[in-house]
Amino acid sequence: MHVAITILLGALLATAAWYDLLTRSIPNRFALLLAGLGLMIQFGAGWLPLLHAVLTAAVVFAVLLGCAMLGWLGGGDVKLAAALALSLPPLATLDFLGNTVLAGGVLGLCYLAGPRLLRQPHPHAPRHLGRLLRIEARRLRRGGPVPYGVAIACGGILTLIAQI
Repeated sequence: MHVAITILLGALLATAAWYDLLTRSIPNRFALLLAGLGLMIQFGAGWLPLLHAVLTAAVVFAVLLGCAMLGWLGGGDVKLAAALALSLPPLATLDFLGNTVLAGGVLGLCYLAGPRLLRQPHPHAPRHLGRLLRIEARRLRRGGPVPYGVAIACGGILTLIAQI
């Protein structure tokens, strides 16, 4: 995959993760942009890679939709992961899912330890970072959802870097 496309896909994932962190939602435009880029990438590679990518993304979507129906993921997470799967070869999609699960585990551990660790932000932290940490600490104390879009973005970016 071309470096410029990798950077663009990574930037879209990072921005979607940021939105998820701030609002606990991922706007549809990120999934649509990722899906469109993925389809163009696969179309440029030929009909067979396009077919494989579409089938793989459909399976990812179906499995993650089941997880969302059980309350384990949000709908934006499902769309983001399936859209990125369109950009990847099927075996790289397996790597992406594995990387995402690992990143999700780290994220989950951070959120389990978070209420204890975020009682007082570091006094020299930037003002906006301190505010974000205080908001996250409050969400954690209330049992709010984990922004799994962050894990999806980390897993996706790691996989994209490996594709270069």
